[in-house]
Amino acid sequence: MTMQDMDLLGPFVRLLDDVAVPAAVRALEAGGSIRPIWQVIVDSGYLDALVGEDRGGAGLALGEIAPLVEALGAHALPLPVADTMVARALLAEAGIAAPAGPIVLVSSLAQPVPGALLADHALVDTGMVVVLSPIAALDPQPTGVHGSVSAKLSGVPQGPSLARPAGGLRAVAAVLRAALIAGATARLTEMSAAYANERVQFGKPIGRQQALQQMLAVMAEDMIACRIAARMGASHGIAVPVHLAASAKITTSIAASRVAGSAHAVHGAIGISEEYDLQLLTRRLHEWRLAEGSEGYWSGLLGKARLDSAAPTVDWVRAEVFG
Repeated sequence: MTMQDMDLLGPFVRLLDDVAVPAAVRALEAGGSIRPIWQVIVDSGYLDALVGEDRGGAGLALGEIAPLVEALGAHALPLPVADTMVARALLAEAGIAAPAGPIVLVSSLAQPVPGALLADHALVDTGMVVVLSPIAALDPQPTGVHGSVSAKLSGVPQGPSLARPAGGLRAVAAVLRAALIAGATARLTEMSAAYANERVQFGKPIGRQQALQQMLAVMAEDMIACRIAARMGASHGIAVPVHLAASAKITTSIAASRVAGSAHAVHGAIGISEEYDLQLLTRRLHEWRLAEGSEGYWSGLLGKARLDSAAPTVDWVRAEVFG
């Protein structure tokens, strides 16, 4: 990470450390007001990080703010901050004034949308255009999952429309979920390693057990793989190539389930208790894993693209995924 990256990330992490504490996350899950946290984020200016400088923003690329999205994931913050960053950039490019509140990206009405119960507006991909719609027009309904602020949406979006990006919103939304997963897996790995070194059983820390050391090593491998995959996915900007999105989402979605399971195995019964913060992160991991399609959906898409090409596999991967 460069010094410039640290200058961007450091203040953002300190902001989240102040406002996105576990108690605040629990309050949001319980139906508390988003306004105190949201206003701090608005005042920070980070929401316009992707907006062009000529339109009053910072003019950063998606790859440059990927560490910020990871920080959101590490704090298990359910507010659609990353969605709003992308939405505001797309609206600014189209010359449409962005609303002040949170905006969720909706690539499909067939799946629950993370953070939709906390959003004021939705940027909805209809398959032909993208519509900025009040969330109320889409009749948001809770999923019924404990602590989830995702919502099932329906109806016809109402509001101004803008040109649909190439490939729609799903690819960029998938990369945002991948970056959130990367941040959450990093935090879970840190928590699990710390707990294993502190928890004493039979006179010694459980982290000295070879089986747990192996488990933590695999968690660390998954954490790094998630970070690499998510940042590769973000490396081309908001116009994410579908094969890069697929690689990012496959890698992180597979790891999400594995890391969550390992974290709970290390922590034992305390990990599922309401008072302990671990379950805030693992619940969010499963939510982000399914959003925009799980690893099964993206594996099918990537596999079909590979089979449709006559190029040798290594050449195809080099061109389509790493090109």
